[in-house]
Amino acid sequence: MKKIYSRFFEIINNKDMTHSIRKIAGTLVLVILLSLNGFSQTLNDIQGSFNNYRQSALQEKVFVHTDKGAYLTGEILWFKIYLVDGIQNKPLDMSKVVYVEVLDDAQNPVMQAKIAMHDGHGSGSLYIPVLLSNGNYRLRAYTNWMKNFSPDYYFEKKISIINPLRSPTALAKQTNDNFDIRFFPEGGDLVRGINSKVAFKAVGKDGKGINLTGAVINQKNDTVARFQSLKFGMGHFSFTPASNDTYRAVIMVDANKPLIKELPVINNQGYVMQLTDNGTNQVDVTVSSNGSGNDGEVFLFAHTRTLVKVAKTAALSNGVARFVVDKTALGDGISHITIFNSSKQPVCERLYFKRPSKKLLIDAAPDQQQYSGRKKVNISVLAKDQAGQPLNANLSMSVYRLDEFQTVEGGDIASYFWLSSDLRGNIESADYYLKNNTAEANEAIDNLMLTQGWRRFQWNDVLKNTSASFSFLPEYDGHIVTGKITNTITNNPANEVVTYFGIPGKRVQLFTSISDTTGRLLFNTKDFYGPGEIVVQTNTEKDSTYRIDILSPFSEQFSKTALPALVLTSDMQKSLETQSLGMQVQNIYAGNKIKQFYEPGVDSSAFFGSADKVYKLDDYTRFTTMEEVLREYIREVYVVRRDKRFHIKVIGDKGFLDGDPLVMLDGIPIFDIDKVLALDPLKIKRLDVIKSRYFWGAAVSEGILSYSSYKGDLGGIELDPHAIVVDYEGLQAQRVFYSPVYETASEVASRLPDFRNLLFWAPSINTNAQGKNQVTFYTSDQEGKYIGVIQGITANGEAGSQYFNFEVKK
Repeated sequence: MKKIYSRFFEIINNKDMTHSIRKIAGTLVLVILLSLNGFSQTLNDIQGSFNNYRQSALQEKVFVHTDKGAYLTGEILWFKIYLVDGIQNKPLDMSKVVYVEVLDDAQNPVMQAKIAMHDGHGSGSLYIPVLLSNGNYRLRAYTNWMKNFSPDYYFEKKISIINPLRSPTALAKQTNDNFDIRFFPEGGDLVRGINSKVAFKAVGKDGKGINLTGAVINQKNDTVARFQSLKFGMGHFSFTPASNDTYRAVIMVDANKPLIKELPVINNQGYVMQLTDNGTNQVDVTVSSNGSGNDGEVFLFAHTRTLVKVAKTAALSNGVARFVVDKTALGDGISHITIFNSSKQPVCERLYFKRPSKKLLIDAAPDQQQYSGRKKVNISVLAKDQAGQPLNANLSMSVYRLDEFQTVEGGDIASYFWLSSDLRGNIESADYYLKNNTAEANEAIDNLMLTQGWRRFQWNDVLKNTSASFSFLPEYDGHIVTGKITNTITNNPANEVVTYFGIPGKRVQLFTSISDTTGRLLFNTKDFYGPGEIVVQTNTEKDSTYRIDILSPFSEQFSKTALPALVLTSDMQKSLETQSLGMQVQNIYAGNKIKQFYEPGVDSSAFFGSADKVYKLDDYTRFTTMEEVLREYIREVYVVRRDKRFHIKVIGDKGFLDGDPLVMLDGIPIFDIDKVLALDPLKIKRLDVIKSRYFWGAAVSEGILSYSSYKGDLGGIELDPHAIVVDYEGLQAQRVFYSPVYETASEVASRLPDFRNLLFWAPSINTNAQGKNQVTFYTSDQEGKYIGVIQGITANGEAGSQYFNFEVKK
């Protein structure tokens, strides 16, 4: 731009030019400058629209570290959850709940849990039902906020489950029909007369890539290109579609018959982009067009996980425009490069991967390479950066026995956050791309970028500059229970109806909500743990014509990634028998130990805090009716009977409060005061009184009377028939991992069998300021080779993993 201005003044001030020529030259330069300003404005419009969308659509990512990848029915699946923001991959303390499900091949949930999160970390366990069938299952995890976006970006992982009491299903022989083979032109489209790079991906029913060779032929059976897969069934080739020709791909897989596959549709006009990485600090992007506007302007827009990194303009000259992008301008991980035409329409898009610069390096080693049974194992752990500086890291560790059935799992936290989480579908051996920095690995990762469309959003929605609308709120404080209230007379959603959600028990847990125009109810709970009954109702003294339905919080959207069939071989039989025996022995001899749970550290006080007055009924004369109790020594209330019904008035500091108070028994509101007066005082332990107006969420009450029974079981009172009572599970209580200790000779000599194949599980190991920690556990009676797997992340987003091995022999 500065050069143009300089040249402009040089032309205008040139004394050798006539006045007319100078005037014409000046006019031309002004036109160029105005055009450049227009192009700049177009680029600013695109960037502004994108930033507006990004700021209203924060992304979350979830990674789940499971203790292993294959299980028997009757075992426990242990897991650790890492929750990060979708831009910097740093632990995010926004959502306080993560939903974990295990789905069968028909997308039916067979296990579900709600896991409490703190500072981006959480852990839990799932007992695997004994009636499950043999097969591969899908473990997935997501937050309530993530339900606003595509389920393709939920965390998903394949786990294998074997039921020892059921025979395995025979697998069908693989044929060409079992292979999924697709072609992906670079940038999105093939255009006649323009050379294009075309990537391909071939995947079998087992979800793994297939080695193949092939050729592209035209309608005359002339070969125009040849290709073969490089890694994981992926590769690429280049060719120029000619006018009026049609093309097919002939594919050979092993000794199978040739497979004929049509190439993507070829457009007569359009745009093609080609990205070239020559291993320097820059990448070249060429845009070619054969359309009527092939001498206009095109715009390059690049963002890394929704952070704008590059925005450039280039002119098409003879249908070709070139961009040079500095790699240092791009963020680590996957960047999305989009080409727009002069009308702000996206015409090409492709992905580019830049290796992450920040890494968490973990050193972990046992104090011996071989142990006998029931011996102490010490694991020294060190977390550091690439410069060798110690790091504070939050880690999870699993130690389990390897055999033909239980193998080493692929995939890790770093490759997931930097790679897999930004791509759709299953990424085979994602850790290969980060662990290898060879020419072959770099070509393989570019093939992966070419074969993976990535769009968390639609560009049309972004460019409209309309505010994004979301149906699901982030759970900042705890689990949000959702419901719907309907008028039973009109069958329409009920608006502005105050509803009460109570959990009966010794701890008062009451939450309120007011319905919106769609009848939706949102109960913002806090510290709601464990399974049990909930009671949901309106004030039936005012509202008695409504039906309330409690909705499932689990996502009803599913990814389209197919689960591969479970493959069992004869050499797995002995391993499965050994593991089945060990599982049964553990359930018999340590059954009580594996059913213990930690008490969640929650505030046991009621929502109203400290009461103005607490009455412990055992400290007073025991009357036979509640009316006598209230009249004789509860000084803050006045009982009246009007129109054959009882009413209670709370006496505040300035006199009587208007209306009836909120009366609760074990946290459940009782709106019929006659039922309150019918309570058996001998079943009531205490009464808390609030003698002032109280606001609780959507509800307003003229004082509070909170009764507590001895057993927390509602004292045998009959609930209002309009109230709904539902079995509902809150946040999962954390199970205690059973790991026996063999410190004394008597403990080592114990005759109780120890057939554990999972020796150790720790969901939260924190390294100190020196980056160190030491973990201790004991071997079992099971001989064999064992592997330890560590995953972890720092507060700054450095993620990493490590493995260690040892052997147990007699």
